[in-house]
Amino acid sequence: MFIDTHAHLTSDTLVNDTQQILARAQTNQIDKIVNICTDERSLKAGLLLREKTSWVFNAAATTPHDVEKEGESFFTLVKQAAYHKQLIAIGETGLDYHYQYSPKEMQKRYLELCLDLRRKVDLPIIFHCRDAFADLFTIAGKVPAVLHCFTGSLEEAKKALELGWYLSISGIVTFKKSQALQEIVKYVPLEHVFIETDAPYLAPVPYRGKVNEPGFLTETAKMIAHLKQTSIEEVARKTKQNAEIFFRF
Repeated sequence: MFIDTHAHLTSDTLVNDTQQILARAQTNQIDKIVNICTDERSLKAGLLLREKTSWVFNAAATTPHDVEKEGESFFTLVKQAAYHKQLIAIGETGLDYHYQYSPKEMQKRYLELCLDLRRKVDLPIIFHCRDAFADLFTIAGKVPAVLHCFTGSLEEAKKALELGWYLSISGIVTFKKSQALQEIVKYVPLEHVFIETDAPYLAPVPYRGKVNEPGFLTETAKMIAHLKQTSIEEVARKTKQNAEIFFRF
Protein backbone atom coordinates (compact mmCIF):
# COMPACT_ATOMS: atom_id res chain seq x y z
CA MET A 1 0.00 0.00 0.00
CA PHE A 2 1.10 3.56 -0.74
CA ILE A 3 0.71 7.02 0.79
CA ASP A 4 0.25 10.01 -1.50
CA THR A 5 1.98 12.61 0.62
CA HIS A 6 0.89 15.63 -1.41
CA ALA A 7 -2.34 16.05 -3.36
CA HIS A 8 -4.73 18.98 -3.76
CA LEU A 9 -7.94 16.99 -3.45
CA THR A 10 -10.01 20.02 -2.57
CA SER A 11 -8.60 22.26 -5.27
CA ASP A 12 -11.06 23.69 -7.77
CA THR A 13 -10.02 21.07 -10.32
CA LEU A 14 -10.68 17.99 -8.19
CA VAL A 15 -13.18 18.96 -5.50
CA ASN A 16 -16.29 18.08 -7.53
CA ASP A 17 -15.01 14.58 -8.36
CA THR A 18 -13.47 13.72 -5.00
CA GLN A 19 -15.42 10.56 -4.21
CA GLN A 20 -14.67 8.95 -7.59
CA ILE A 21 -11.02 9.95 -7.27
CA LEU A 22 -10.82 8.38 -3.81
CA ALA A 23 -12.42 5.17 -5.06
CA ARG A 24 -9.86 4.92 -7.86
CA ALA A 25 -7.08 5.64 -5.37
CA GLN A 26 -8.12 2.71 -3.20
CA THR A 27 -8.29 0.46 -6.27
CA ASN A 28 -4.67 1.44 -6.94
CA GLN A 29 -3.48 0.62 -3.41
CA ILE A 30 -3.42 4.14 -1.99
CA ASP A 31 -4.45 3.89 1.65
CA LYS A 32 -3.65 7.41 2.90
CA ILE A 33 -3.58 10.84 1.25
CA VAL A 34 -2.27 14.14 2.58
CA ASN A 35 -4.57 16.84 1.22
CA ILE A 36 -2.83 20.19 0.77
CA CYS A 37 -5.06 23.19 1.43
CA THR A 38 -3.80 26.52 0.13
CA ASP A 39 -6.72 28.89 0.68
CA GLU A 40 -9.88 29.31 2.75
CA ARG A 41 -12.13 27.40 0.34
CA SER A 42 -9.85 24.37 -0.01
CA LEU A 43 -9.28 24.21 3.75
CA LYS A 44 -12.99 24.35 4.52
CA ALA A 45 -13.63 21.57 2.00
CA GLY A 46 -10.66 19.62 3.35
CA LEU A 47 -11.96 19.70 6.90
CA LEU A 48 -15.35 18.44 5.71
CA LEU A 49 -13.68 15.70 3.68
CA ARG A 50 -11.68 14.62 6.71
CA GLU A 51 -14.90 14.20 8.71
CA LYS A 52 -16.19 11.76 6.10
CA THR A 53 -12.95 10.01 5.10
CA SER A 54 -10.70 8.68 7.84
CA TRP A 55 -7.73 8.05 5.54
CA VAL A 56 -7.49 11.61 4.18
CA PHE A 57 -5.50 14.09 6.29
CA ASN A 58 -5.02 17.83 5.88
CA ALA A 59 -2.07 20.20 5.77
CA ALA A 60 -2.44 23.91 5.12
CA ALA A 61 -0.55 27.11 4.29
CA THR A 62 -0.40 29.71 1.55
CA THR A 63 2.05 28.86 -1.23
CA PRO A 64 4.89 31.36 -1.75
CA HIS A 65 3.18 32.44 -4.97
CA ASP A 66 0.14 33.79 -3.14
CA VAL A 67 1.47 35.25 0.12
CA GLU A 68 1.09 38.83 -1.11
CA LYS A 69 -2.53 38.23 -2.10
CA GLU A 70 -3.81 36.19 0.83
CA GLY A 71 -1.01 35.07 3.13
CA GLU A 72 -2.05 37.27 6.04
CA SER A 73 -5.77 36.52 5.90
CA PHE A 74 -5.36 32.77 5.40
CA PHE A 75 -2.71 32.42 8.09
CA THR A 76 -5.32 33.15 10.76
CA LEU A 77 -7.34 30.16 9.57
CA VAL A 78 -4.28 27.91 9.31
CA LYS A 79 -3.32 28.83 12.86
CA GLN A 80 -6.83 28.11 14.11
CA ALA A 81 -6.91 24.70 12.40
CA ALA A 82 -3.45 23.84 13.70
CA TYR A 83 -4.33 24.68 17.31
CA HIS A 84 -7.52 22.64 16.99
CA LYS A 85 -5.42 19.64 15.88
CA GLN A 86 -7.08 19.53 12.48
CA LEU A 87 -3.78 19.50 10.57
CA ILE A 88 -0.98 16.97 10.41
CA ALA A 89 1.52 19.43 8.90
CA ILE A 90 2.03 23.08 8.02
CA GLY A 91 2.44 23.60 4.30
CA GLU A 92 3.03 23.91 1.56
CA THR A 93 5.07 26.96 2.39
CA GLY A 94 8.51 28.06 1.32
CA LEU A 95 10.24 30.22 -1.26
CA ASP A 96 9.90 30.52 -5.03
CA TYR A 97 12.28 32.92 -6.74
CA HIS A 98 11.67 31.46 -10.21
CA TYR A 99 8.38 33.26 -10.76
CA GLN A 100 8.38 35.72 -7.83
CA TYR A 101 4.63 36.21 -7.95
CA SER A 102 5.12 37.57 -4.42
CA PRO A 103 8.11 39.72 -3.34
CA LYS A 104 11.06 37.82 -1.85
CA GLU A 105 10.98 39.59 1.49
CA MET A 106 7.26 38.93 1.87
CA GLN A 107 7.83 35.25 1.09
CA LYS A 108 10.53 35.10 3.76
CA ARG A 109 8.33 36.74 6.38
CA TYR A 110 5.48 34.35 5.74
CA LEU A 111 7.86 31.37 5.83
CA GLU A 112 9.12 32.52 9.23
CA LEU A 113 5.51 32.79 10.46
CA CYS A 114 4.87 29.21 9.36
CA LEU A 115 8.06 27.97 10.98
CA ASP A 116 7.10 29.66 14.23
CA LEU A 117 3.62 28.13 14.09
CA ARG A 118 4.95 24.65 13.37
CA ARG A 119 7.22 24.95 16.40
CA LYS A 120 4.39 26.07 18.68
CA VAL A 121 2.03 23.28 17.62
CA ASP A 122 4.78 20.66 17.17
CA LEU A 123 3.98 19.74 13.57
CA PRO A 124 6.26 18.94 10.63
CA ILE A 125 6.47 21.33 7.69
CA ILE A 126 6.09 20.86 3.94
CA PHE A 127 8.33 23.05 1.80
CA HIS A 128 7.87 24.35 -1.72
CA CYS A 129 11.17 25.61 -3.10
CA ARG A 130 12.33 26.73 -6.52
CA ASP A 131 15.53 28.64 -7.22
CA ALA A 132 15.71 29.61 -3.53
CA PHE A 133 17.40 26.74 -1.72
CA ALA A 134 20.20 28.78 -0.14
CA ASP A 135 17.74 31.10 1.60
CA LEU A 136 15.43 28.23 2.56
CA PHE A 137 18.25 26.25 4.17
CA THR A 138 19.42 29.34 6.08
CA ILE A 139 15.97 30.37 7.32
CA ALA A 140 14.60 26.91 8.14
CA GLY A 141 17.58 25.01 9.49
CA LYS A 142 17.18 21.61 11.08
CA VAL A 143 13.43 21.12 11.41
CA PRO A 144 11.20 18.11 10.60
CA ALA A 145 10.62 18.92 6.94
CA VAL A 146 9.97 17.52 3.49
CA LEU A 147 10.82 19.19 0.19
CA HIS A 148 7.75 18.53 -1.86
CA CYS A 149 8.10 17.82 -5.59
CA PHE A 150 11.88 18.01 -5.36
CA THR A 151 13.59 19.19 -8.55
CA GLY A 152 16.76 20.74 -7.15
CA SER A 153 20.37 19.78 -7.77
CA LEU A 154 22.34 16.92 -6.28
CA GLU A 155 24.17 19.35 -4.00
CA GLU A 156 20.85 20.75 -2.78
CA ALA A 157 19.62 17.21 -2.18
CA LYS A 158 22.75 16.46 -0.14
CA LYS A 159 22.24 19.61 1.96
CA ALA A 160 18.62 18.65 2.62
CA LEU A 161 19.74 15.21 3.75
CA GLU A 162 22.32 16.78 6.08
CA LEU A 163 19.44 18.67 7.72
CA GLY A 164 17.48 15.44 8.10
CA TRP A 165 14.80 16.46 5.60
CA TYR A 166 12.91 14.14 3.29
CA LEU A 167 12.67 14.52 -0.48
CA SER A 168 9.28 13.95 -2.06
CA ILE A 169 9.34 12.63 -5.61
CA SER A 170 6.54 13.40 -8.05
CA GLY A 171 5.61 12.22 -11.53
CA ILE A 172 8.30 14.52 -12.96
CA VAL A 173 10.76 11.65 -12.40
CA THR A 174 9.00 9.66 -15.15
CA PHE A 175 9.57 12.37 -17.79
CA LYS A 176 12.19 11.65 -20.47
CA LYS A 177 13.99 14.94 -19.85
CA SER A 178 14.33 14.34 -16.10
CA GLN A 179 17.69 12.57 -16.20
CA ALA A 180 19.18 14.81 -13.49
CA LEU A 181 16.32 14.06 -11.12
CA GLN A 182 16.57 10.37 -11.94
CA GLU A 183 20.24 10.40 -10.95
CA ILE A 184 19.34 12.10 -7.67
CA VAL A 185 16.74 9.42 -6.95
CA LYS A 186 19.44 6.80 -7.47
CA TYR A 187 21.62 8.60 -4.92
CA VAL A 188 19.11 9.41 -2.16
CA PRO A 189 18.47 6.53 0.29
CA LEU A 190 14.91 5.24 0.29
CA GLU A 191 14.85 6.09 4.00
CA HIS A 192 14.59 9.75 2.99
CA VAL A 193 12.07 9.47 0.13
CA PHE A 194 8.35 10.21 -0.05
CA ILE A 195 6.13 9.74 -3.12
CA GLU A 196 3.51 12.27 -4.15
CA THR A 197 1.26 13.12 -7.07
CA ASP A 198 0.80 16.87 -6.51
CA ALA A 199 -2.60 16.17 -8.10
CA PRO A 200 -4.10 17.68 -10.18
CA TYR A 201 -0.69 18.69 -11.54
CA LEU A 202 2.28 16.78 -12.98
CA ALA A 203 0.64 13.55 -14.10
CA PRO A 204 3.29 10.86 -14.66
CA VAL A 205 3.94 8.99 -17.87
CA PRO A 206 1.77 7.42 -19.37
CA TYR A 207 -0.85 9.94 -18.15
CA ARG A 208 1.19 13.04 -18.88
CA GLY A 209 -1.02 15.91 -20.03
CA LYS A 210 -4.06 14.59 -18.17
CA VAL A 211 -5.48 15.77 -14.85
CA ASN A 212 -3.41 13.99 -12.22
CA GLU A 213 -4.91 12.05 -9.31
CA PRO A 214 -3.65 9.87 -6.44
CA GLY A 215 -4.42 6.66 -8.32
CA PHE A 216 -1.56 7.48 -10.70
CA LEU A 217 0.99 7.35 -7.88
CA THR A 218 2.04 3.79 -8.70
CA GLU A 219 3.59 4.94 -11.98
CA THR A 220 6.03 7.11 -10.04
CA ALA A 221 6.69 4.24 -7.64
CA LYS A 222 7.51 1.95 -10.57
CA MET A 223 10.07 4.44 -11.87
CA ILE A 224 11.68 4.80 -8.44
CA ALA A 225 11.87 1.02 -8.12
CA HIS A 226 13.52 0.83 -11.54
CA LEU A 227 16.05 3.54 -10.68
CA LYS A 228 16.84 2.01 -7.28
CA GLN A 229 16.99 -1.51 -8.75
CA THR A 230 14.54 -2.81 -6.19
CA SER A 231 10.95 -4.01 -6.12
CA ILE A 232 7.90 -1.78 -6.16
CA GLU A 233 6.85 -3.55 -2.95
CA GLU A 234 10.03 -2.35 -1.25
CA VAL A 235 9.45 1.19 -2.49
CA ALA A 236 5.90 1.04 -1.13
CA ARG A 237 7.04 -0.33 2.22
CA LYS A 238 9.83 2.17 2.82
CA THR A 239 8.08 5.31 1.57
CA LYS A 240 4.95 4.45 3.54
CA GLN A 241 7.03 3.88 6.67
CA ASN A 242 8.78 7.22 6.15
CA ALA A 243 5.51 9.10 5.79
CA GLU A 244 3.94 7.39 8.80
CA ILE A 245 6.88 8.41 10.98
CA PHE A 246 6.97 11.98 9.66
CA PHE A 247 3.24 12.71 9.80
CA ARG A 248 2.65 10.58 12.90
CA PHE A 249 -0.37 8.81 11.42
